[in-house]
Amino acid sequence: MNVIAQRVIAARSGNNPFVIGRMKSGWLVLGETQPLPGYCQLLADPIVSSLNDLHGEARAQYLLDMAAVGDALLAVTGASRINYETWCNLAPSLHTHIVPRYASEEDDKRTKAASIAYDYAAARPFDPEQDKTFMEAMKRELGLGH
Repeated sequence: MNVIAQRVIAARSGNNPFVIGRMKSGWLVLGETQPLPGYCQLLADPIVSSLNDLHGEARAQYLLDMAAVGDALLAVTGASRINYETWCNLAPSLHTHIVPRYASEEDDKRTKAASIAYDYAAARPFDPEQDKTFMEAMKRELGLGH
């Protein structure tokens, strides 16, 4: 079982500390590191290999949820735009990296994909106390239960 599937199973059981909330199509989680403030992921639930494995309403809901997270990030972080990355190559379970991008980023980083411009492994790690205010703001913005 890959790491994304493990995170979904942990979210279902209430044992994933990164969970911001349950959306119709899956779980919104804060990134384990924060290369850019507000970096989140949407993890599909039920677990499927790719977006192409979802059909009809399920596919549309995942895309709607993804865009709703982007809208919330714009409102909560003041980002200038949002990047969406859905690769599923290393961990073949549908998930999307939703990354706020800021006008204040260095020129050589701002125009590149965040996964290329930033070292995610070296970024600030998730901290439940430090990230609590942001997670609560995202819950409120998205209307997710507490």
